[in-house]
Amino acid sequence: MDETIAGEVIHVVPPADHEDYDFEPKMASLADSRYVIVCRKGGKPSWLERIAAFLRRQPIEPVTLVADSAAEEGTEITATVEETTITGVYDVTEFR
Repeated sequence: MDETIAGEVIHVVPPADHEDYDFEPKMASLADSRYVIVCRKGGKPSWLERIAAFLRRQPIEPVTLVADSAAEEGTEITATVEETTITGVYDVTEFR
């Protein structure tokens, strides 16, 4: 089932750099020749939201997206994704 995720791109791993990371076998198979994009779910929080999250002890939720195209670190993206068998990892079907 498709889902929409909005988030701020924290880190991007291009296919050429996969060897530099210790991906689990399932993740390595899923990411084969694709970009691995780590996002802060919900977008970039304001300083007030960061303070409130700290005081409530609610961490900012990261998600990992696997996509055919790259995204730039620091940008906010919205993507249509499908859940994978790996918790917290989504397969991007479309960037918006």
